[in-house]
Amino acid sequence: MPDKNDNSDFSKSRRFCIAPMMDWSDHHCRYFWRLLTREALLYTEMVTTGALIHGDRERFLHYNSEEHPVALQLGGSNPEELARCAQWAQEWAYDEVNLNCGCPSDRVQSGMFGACLMAQPALVADCVRAMKSACDIPISVKHRIGIDDMESYQQMLDFVAPIAEAGCGVFIVHARKAWLQGLSPRENREIPPLNYPWVYRLKQDMPELEIIINGGIRSLEEAEQHLAHVDGVMVGREAYQNPWMLAQVDARLFGMDSGPDSRDDVLAGLLPYVRRQLDQGARLNHITRHVLGLYQGVPGARQFRRHLSENAYRPEAGLEVLSDAFDKVRNRTRIETTANTATLPNP
Repeated sequence: MPDKNDNSDFSKSRRFCIAPMMDWSDHHCRYFWRLLTREALLYTEMVTTGALIHGDRERFLHYNSEEHPVALQLGGSNPEELARCAQWAQEWAYDEVNLNCGCPSDRVQSGMFGACLMAQPALVADCVRAMKSACDIPISVKHRIGIDDMESYQQMLDFVAPIAEAGCGVFIVHARKAWLQGLSPRENREIPPLNYPWVYRLKQDMPELEIIINGGIRSLEEAEQHLAHVDGVMVGREAYQNPWMLAQVDARLFGMDSGPDSRDDVLAGLLPYVRRQLDQGARLNHITRHVLGLYQGVPGARQFRRHLSENAYRPEAGLEVLSDAFDKVRNRTRIETTANTATLPNP
């Protein structure tokens, strides 16, 4: 299991986080994101307690040591099971454990976790107590501003207050309600109106809590505006679809003199990882599907995406597919590869 390295101290700053996204934020994706920002807190895809207890635990908990700071998001509602999983998270050196109380999918509801837990704050509080008793790493809760007939700010406050009393100091608030009946998970990310003022008010009313705002944030300019009211921001789909925005995060939001100089530098940094993963039996498309948006807005970006989409899935696909895709973007010299190195040419 990974250990923290000297370059990945967890500052406990959630000033900028990248959201847990099912089928997207896997360990390949998080390694790619880490080439763009060293400071942002990364979250895993949601992992259910059942998957960890009864499934291939090593597969679900695996990550690359370079990903720190990285948080494990859990889905579940049984305090004892969540406590076991939180203990494993600490053993695997995760920096935080997050409890999902915001996902509205039917599958999640049938398993009695996700957004439906907003109707049971006492149970969530019990879960937090159990998790805190089992580990020493921070516990956070991600939730909506309400579900179904929860129409008032006070109802959201009634959810947060007992969980805070149970020892949770970090709340990640998706500033939309979730309709558990009648809307798909995708529609629940887009149709319910955003209500940022409620999240701001939560911070004002409970200043001792660390409040992270999530939902509809599409630029660092917007992130900076939110940071005038809350402790941190969490960005999801925009970070995935337009990853180059992450290259400015460390400088603009953390005051660090760091960040990649170009998209080419990022791709060059990814190549040794791709080589190692291919040598271990990984499929190329499992990695390259996460980089399709890297050259968004650059001439040749469409051809870059198309070449990877049409060729990286082939069983025999290797680094030459990535090389050819790069050629499409700038019509430059091919990526030069040897047995031990893989570098991009200078601009």
